Amino acid sequence: MRTGADQTVGFAVLGPVQITRAGVGLPLGARQQRLVLAFLLARGGSPVSVAELVDLLWDERAPASAVNVVHRHIGELRRVLEPGLPHRATGRHLVGELAGYRLRADEQSLDLLRFRALNRQAASSLHDGDPASALRHALDGLRLWRGRCAAGLEPESRRHPVFLAVEAERAQAVREAADAAERCGRLAAVLAPLRQAAEQHPLDESLQSRLLLALAADGRQAEAVEVYRAVRHRLTHELGVEPGEELRESYDRLLHQRTRPAAAESPSPLPQPAQLPPDLPGFHGRDDLIAQAGKAVSAGSTVLAIDGMPGVGKSALAVRIAHELAADYPDGQLYADLRGYGWEQPMGPAEALRGFLGSLGVAQDAIPAELHAQAGLYRSRLAGRRLLIVLDNCRDAEQVRHLLPGGPGCLAVVTGRNRLASLQTTAGAHPLPMCPPSQAEARTVLVGMLGATPDLDAVDAVVTACGRLPLALAAVAARVAGQPGVTLARVAEELAQAAGTLDGFDGDDPQTGLRAAFSWSYRALTPEAARLFRLLPVHSGAGISVATAAAAADVGLRSGRALLGELSRAHLVSEELPGRYRAHELLLAYAAELGEEHDSPAARAAARLRCLRADR
Repeated sequence: MRTGADQTVGFAVLGPVQITRAGVGLPLGARQQRLVLAFLLARGGSPVSVAELVDLLWDERAPASAVNVVHRHIGELRRVLEPGLPHRATGRHLVGELAGYRLRADEQSLDLLRFRALNRQAASSLHDGDPASALRHALDGLRLWRGRCAAGLEPESRRHPVFLAVEAERAQAVREAADAAERCGRLAAVLAPLRQAAEQHPLDESLQSRLLLALAADGRQAEAVEVYRAVRHRLTHELGVEPGEELRESYDRLLHQRTRPAAAESPSPLPQPAQLPPDLPGFHGRDDLIAQAGKAVSAGSTVLAIDGMPGVGKSALAVRIAHELAADYPDGQLYADLRGYGWEQPMGPAEALRGFLGSLGVAQDAIPAELHAQAGLYRSRLAGRRLLIVLDNCRDAEQVRHLLPGGPGCLAVVTGRNRLASLQTTAGAHPLPMCPPSQAEARTVLVGMLGATPDLDAVDAVVTACGRLPLALAAVAARVAGQPGVTLARVAEELAQAAGTLDGFDGDDPQTGLRAAFSWSYRALTPEAARLFRLLPVHSGAGISVATAAAAADVGLRSGRALLGELSRAHLVSEELPGRYRAHELLLAYAAELGEEHDSPAARAAARLRCLRADR
């Protein structure tokens, strides 16, 4: 990146982190400062939040001064890049963005972006039937690596998902380089990068199988046999499984001295699961969130995290996004309802993994019993392939941790009622928080569900009574469709008369109504937070402050803030202004019903009085 008429700044993270100006290395300061720089570079110019940098530097033991320390490191890096930069000035390279920072870089200035550009060129050449050109571009990209990503900053560089994701890109590039080399009869040309990648990923069968073929092509059959025996030993002792079909096929070719597979002996195609639920025909709107998802995936995100209040349409959005992107993942789609909230027992990760592995062609008796071994086998089966995985209705990040893909070729779309912020730090997830749709979108949704041109005044009245909540709109539409004699205008009138209650939203099945949907989130609360939720309706204002919530619950400010935080993470309240929270009107109606059932009139009256005093 040009900084003046005769000076160019270059960044490197594919090995020890570096900054050069006019080809001369610059001093980068202490270890923490270099780690901040490495993280910014590994994100390839994407924004990085201050919270992510705090978690990187201190894990769960951040001091009270952590944010100030991060700002100080950013300031020092800015002055390294631009020595004459005034104190507190932003400069040209490190800019503030989205409650964090972004390092401005391009393919000429950052080795990671240049590596990705060469990989794209290689893929394009291979697609066009020019494996020699593809191999040349791939090897040019692999030569940019000077060691592991952010080498010298261990242990973080070896365990943080952001650095591991870059390493996974390298492994995928090696696989694709080997495929191009085999097609043009030059497998020995990729032997060195294959050795390195196979050493870093000892359980990756797709890499190991290509290493066998490259060794054989270089005349090292005895070494290739030893590699196979070592890999088989690791698989059987660490994962409890025998080598998969791809690795066995490569070993068979090695034994029979076949450098190219015969057309008649090509391995059976791998299973291509197609498990996505049907896209909802009545789905409308959410164009902004769908566009955000597409942009995030184009920028390299491998996990999308959708969260929001009950009934807001998270599952429908996830399915729509999955159908929109499915063509980019030709190896198939996996889907699991993790039952994080509902009448059934939540699905454990082991149960989900067994289902996924079976769909990927692994026999049930070949699936190991231990969870980590299952996860390792699952990621080995995903390696080198492009699959889309939808993990719907998860309870928390721990439930999906073992189900996320390990490499850049796959995409996971996760939905949950609880805020999934931890996936941003542990898996680099791109957040897609959902709110109820706009009045116009909700009107379009209801009209689409009704399937005819209804009374538009009644449509607006129903949308307002439903608080624009998609689940409530669906309940009304189902009632009108199921009872031909009931008009939308009549339903609108009944909802207006029952304002402040959930009457009119429950159908014939109590397990699918609003009360049931809200109850699953309520039951997951601690007793103290559940009590505060029930007391929210006693406050008559438009929003509730921390002090008023603490007064309602009859606890101190710190406890009140913690309880509101729990309700916010569960999306039972939202912080619309700093320090001021609000609940959806239908959630307040549900809370009022619970309060009448569980709390005495005297207790509610006392809470109301404490709220009035706190608001003065």
